[in-house]
Amino acid sequence: MRGRHKTGSLVFDRSRGTWRFLQWIDSRRKSQTIGTKQEFPTKAAAWKAVKPLAEVSNDSDTLLTVSTLIEQYRLEKMPKRYSTRRSYDSWLRNHIVPKFGPCALSAVQARPAELWLESLDLTPRSRAAVRGLLRILWDYAMWRGDVPTQRNPMELVTIKGASKRTSKPRSLTVEEFQRFVHHLGEPFHTICLVCVCFGLRISEALALKWSDVDWLNGKLSVQRGIVRQHVDDVKTDESRKAITVTQTMIEALKLWKQTTQFSAQEDWIFASPSQLGRLPWSADSVNDAYKKAASAAKVEHVSTHSMRHTYRSWLDAVGTPLAVQQKLMRHADIRTTMNTYGDVVTDEMARAASKVAGLAINGSQTDHTPS
Repeated sequence: MRGRHKTGSLVFDRSRGTWRFLQWIDSRRKSQTIGTKQEFPTKAAAWKAVKPLAEVSNDSDTLLTVSTLIEQYRLEKMPKRYSTRRSYDSWLRNHIVPKFGPCALSAVQARPAELWLESLDLTPRSRAAVRGLLRILWDYAMWRGDVPTQRNPMELVTIKGASKRTSKPRSLTVEEFQRFVHHLGEPFHTICLVCVCFGLRISEALALKWSDVDWLNGKLSVQRGIVRQHVDDVKTDESRKAITVTQTMIEALKLWKQTTQFSAQEDWIFASPSQLGRLPWSADSVNDAYKKAASAAKVEHVSTHSMRHTYRSWLDAVGTPLAVQQKLMRHADIRTTMNTYGDVVTDEMARAASKVAGLAINGSQTDHTPS
């Protein structure tokens, strides 16, 4: 027998032993498996599971609410990358659901959305992120066939200052860096050198394993990231690059390998003893160490991401062409002129990396790349 409800019908499929939820949307029947009899012994229990997925009915027409759409989006199209999901969950939970959850998607139009976004106490870049997620939800609804294919109304929403930073990125001078790094103990000293000499994000540096180091050819492979102790993919395809390791950094890594108790090929380079080597040190621990060292060195506003900004600043300071900088920074938005150079810039990339390593370790633009 079927249990009919104003939001659809709940059916127990005896042949498969599963509960199925049926709905008529735009004259088409849609079906979704809810779970087994073991998971939901009674129809009431199955209806509780259906509730977040059930679309609210208004007379004979089905009204698609934003909350309903979000639940379906989580099941079907939510990005798998942990850090992306975490950001999306935050925007949805704190902003979009409280504002638009009970509303029909059709009510989320350009003018009211833009006025609401302007009222939020967020940076322009954060407001642009919320607008972007609303746009994704509209695209998803069109993909599902819940609304007619049309121009996405979120394309009409403008966010003033979305492309501008609200604060200037912090980069250290060579003298500031030398004072700062002097107050860092291990492994934070080596973590700092790895970030500033290779321009790695802290999530990439902490996710390095000894197997990622090609000692013979002087290369470092960036294969993964780790965010909130969740191992994940790198941020972009361009981030997954082999990086030139100068001789000075080869020696620094060898010294750390001899020091750490976790030196096997598959061990994390910066494995945490408190985690028995199962996980690397956390970014929060690194940030705390940086703050203490910055305070001792009387250097203000240093964070883990300051090392990446410092790397870019030093690349510029040693006269590195912009095209080479973009390759070394492993940015996703490579311009056409970047691709034209191809491998021709490889030697220049090695020279630039060598100069930056010299600034970090010796305080001057002198270093030697592996032969």
